[in-house]
Amino acid sequence: MYQPPARRTLPVLLAAALTVGLVTPAQAAPADPFAGASVATVTDTLAHRLAAELGKPAARSRVTSAVAAGSVDLAALPLGTRFAADVAAANHAVRAAKGLPDGAESLLRVRLADASMRAQAKREVPLVASAPSDDEATAVTAYDAAGGRVVLAGDRMPLRPVLVVEVDTARALPLGIEVLRQTLAAHQAKSALAGAALTGGYWATKVDAVRLSDDKEPWIKGDAEIYTVVSGFGLDGHPKVDIVQMPYLNKDGTTYYPNQLLVHFSAYKYNLADAVMMEDDGDTNYLQLAQAIAAALLTIADAGVYIPLVSAILDAMPSSWWTDDPDYVDSWYTLATTSSGRLNGAAANGWMDVSPYWVAPL
Repeated sequence: MYQPPARRTLPVLLAAALTVGLVTPAQAAPADPFAGASVATVTDTLAHRLAAELGKPAARSRVTSAVAAGSVDLAALPLGTRFAADVAAANHAVRAAKGLPDGAESLLRVRLADASMRAQAKREVPLVASAPSDDEATAVTAYDAAGGRVVLAGDRMPLRPVLVVEVDTARALPLGIEVLRQTLAAHQAKSALAGAALTGGYWATKVDAVRLSDDKEPWIKGDAEIYTVVSGFGLDGHPKVDIVQMPYLNKDGTTYYPNQLLVHFSAYKYNLADAVMMEDDGDTNYLQLAQAIAAALLTIADAGVYIPLVSAILDAMPSSWWTDDPDYVDSWYTLATTSSGRLNGAAANGWMDVSPYWVAPL
């Protein structure tokens, strides 16, 4: 015999409605496509998605017109809400992968691989690639508008126009240096900074000229962003580290004349300091680097004589930086207040012309 369904009471109906209202949004919320991804994975994925956008004539026209004038912020490209959401998610992932605090400022950009491609990019659909983490890559993977992979030689400029998706290291480096400074300061005794408040003058080492050798990077790599880790023993006898940004030093095989102060001896116990030059070509994790350096230097005690700290800093670097991604550039040992003339780097990748400089009080 047929039994009619039981009549639902108002409380039951309300409970069911609340259950649906609570569960549906959670089920519908999309997962973060870049969660936990490396910088290389993020930029490669964005390159693939940008290539698909270039299959639309209107979008292609907007992109090629924008990059014709130079590097463009990916977040500024008018390619619709979906692409904008991808770029926003990618930006958060890149900041996490580089050990940077989260923020709205975009750290991703796109540019033509070479300025000579401007006219060609307007006549045919460009390929899109991302800068590989391997500085000695023999092949570069690019994408066409249909989503297909195109393998390009890493040692010669391609015949087709190519757009490159990469991290804006000019924006990322100042943020990273601040992370380095804050993290290292937390591990350094406050007395190590006492020299900064001297009432008299002090000696410093000035970089009059600097040049790095050709490192044979593939064509897809952009300008390097260089910074130097200067280390010595603070006035309290504990290892002290300073970070010096060198934003002008962005091309190998070029001599620069910065007249920049590199070492300030007012904060050092001994008349000696070391310098380790580094580059951020997109994937440097600043927090990881700072923590590694701090952990290494904490094990070094003042023995009453100066001990070079370069080896401890180099040993603290992740092993990957010595294989596929050499973020280390060169190093200079035992810079003194009397250092003068041309000093070749220990890795033979560059040289600096330095001179003593007296910093007089106001």
